[in-house]
Amino acid sequence: MHIDELDTPAYTVDLDVMERNIASMAEHCRNIDISLRCHTKSHKIPEIAHRQVRAGAIGICCQKLGEAEVMAAAGIENILIPYNIVGARKVERLTRVAKRTEITVAVDDVITARGISDQAVKDGCRVNVVIELDTGTKRCGVQSPEAAADLAERIMDLSGLTFKGIMIFPSHPEAKGFLRETVERITQKGIPIEIISGGGTGGEENSKALGCTETRSGSYIWEGMSRIGNSGMLNAERCACRMIVTVVSAPTPDRIIIDGGMKTFASYPPTPYGHIIEHPDAEIYGMSVEHGHVDVSRCTHRFKVGERLSVIPLHQEMALNLHDELNGVRGDQVEVIWPVAGRGKVK
Repeated sequence: MHIDELDTPAYTVDLDVMERNIASMAEHCRNIDISLRCHTKSHKIPEIAHRQVRAGAIGICCQKLGEAEVMAAAGIENILIPYNIVGARKVERLTRVAKRTEITVAVDDVITARGISDQAVKDGCRVNVVIELDTGTKRCGVQSPEAAADLAERIMDLSGLTFKGIMIFPSHPEAKGFLRETVERITQKGIPIEIISGGGTGGEENSKALGCTETRSGSYIWEGMSRIGNSGMLNAERCACRMIVTVVSAPTPDRIIIDGGMKTFASYPPTPYGHIIEHPDAEIYGMSVEHGHVDVSRCTHRFKVGERLSVIPLHQEMALNLHDELNGVRGDQVEVIWPVAGRGKVK
């Protein structure tokens, strides 16, 4: 169909831009000689994950087990979950996935590791494990190289687990000492390290400099290589996503209302909440649940009810998680409609 036939609000992706973003990151990682693991939380669409793997990624990363289940069902063969999987119900689901594909999970506590071990033994499978280090986010992760080495030793004694290595987030230069000492302490115990996983789009070169074997990057698929060099803010050349909206009210010459609010875009600060491609001087300055409030006082164009606008959301990943479908557009034609299969999979 023609793009103008889409009912609004409609989330679209410019396939030419997306494909360029995928190819550019794959080439960048090849050039600096580090393996790319694509973080699919940015799109949650198996068909896009397959494209990333075909472009050269060694596998994918899923933030939640539910997303990993979706990707495994679609035939993705190498998945890392950089998240602690805790609780009997979740661990049962994890081992079912482990029987279908190669799965690696992060742990930072022996209680977590033991729970996975017990279920893996019961179900007759193995689960790969990496230890997460807290390199400054004050989120998850062991707090010292000594703690990491002790946990690695205890994991080696647990059945059903294969110790693979360590992971960090983000890949900041300040982590170098912590990471180096952790590697030394673990290998001194005779425990091999196969994976050192770094993370954060734009941190690929840092990951390489720190000695990581792979880098986890995700938002580049929508944002392009903006964090490598200076490509400016939201613009159509590097940002693949567009929200097609309709002007539903023009109450004053200085203000219009569009049919997309918080439940369309996600009210992610700061303002403006997106970039209107056709009229860059217009600013989405506010949102209610289903209305977008747009300041058009700096525009010479006079807006009318029924006009359609193309908006690049400020946070494209969060906006996509609100929608059931993503419309792949090439030129003015809708080429493909993908279900956002992993949306809402927060368990």
